[in-house]
Amino acid sequence: MSDQEPSVEAKSSPHQKPEQEHEEEQELEQGSEQDSQGYDHEDEEEIEIPVTRDTLTFNQTVKGILEFIEVAIHCILYVRQIYPADLFIRRKKFDTAVYQSRHPALNEYISGAVKAVGEELILGNVDKVVVVIKDKEEVALERFIFTIQNMIDVEAYNKDTAVVGALEASSLGQYFRSFLVKLNMIEAQLGEMPHGDSRSFAIVLELQDNIAPSVNAAKETPPPWIPAVTQHTTDGAADSAELHMVRAVDTGVINLALAVQESEDKLKRIRAELQPKSPPPSKGKGKERAV
Repeated sequence: MSDQEPSVEAKSSPHQKPEQEHEEEQELEQGSEQDSQGYDHEDEEEIEIPVTRDTLTFNQTVKGILEFIEVAIHCILYVRQIYPADLFIRRKKFDTAVYQSRHPALNEYISGAVKAVGEELILGNVDKVVVVIKDKEEVALERFIFTIQNMIDVEAYNKDTAVVGALEASSLGQYFRSFLVKLNMIEAQLGEMPHGDSRSFAIVLELQDNIAPSVNAAKETPPPWIPAVTQHTTDGAADSAELHMVRAVDTGVINLALAVQESEDKLKRIRAELQPKSPPPSKGKGKERAV
């Protein structure tokens, strides 16, 4: 763990087969606005009223980012084949196709980690959230890096007030859709994982300088994090690791960017697999003569 940028890891991810299907999260449908009196006004002079569009509040931004990160984690596990394909079910979120785990314990682990991220995000403590794909020796192969940047300081009493100049609340989902579309095609850019590896994942939280995870004030319990393995963090990446930008969005409240980093260890293994194998040395056909 870096002295300057504390990093912690969510406790133990499950590795069991699914037993039941996880129910899809229901989305609210917005009803159409109607005249409160129910009258027609055909004879009245039509007056143009400027349309006002609500911009994001701080709390809306936090909620939206957390919802997106949770959906994205499920997609990462599916696209990178961390678990068998039949563990997932096809859903629709942010107006695009996504894949969601059907494993109750796995879903609980992911949602619990994202909730704990939210407790730090609302305090402005989060620097990065990293989904690290690792091999059986705990060596990082890929890091999916969600970079968080708080753009403004908002007082507690103002966190449900629309932020002037921020992104329109109704358009945030469209940006998340573009993230997920690119994420679903990331395999074409990254290629397959090295063969023969049994893979797992961890969720790593990297905090701002000199900040430790918060204690849950309501439950008075320690945070659900353990110190992260340095090699799993962005500080532990080698200089030769390759970084691929996926997407970024400037909300005007909290900015979010997603990138994928291929570790030096993964790249070495891929190069080794691509090298042609030398043919075995040929055995001489002549008889050896005793000296």
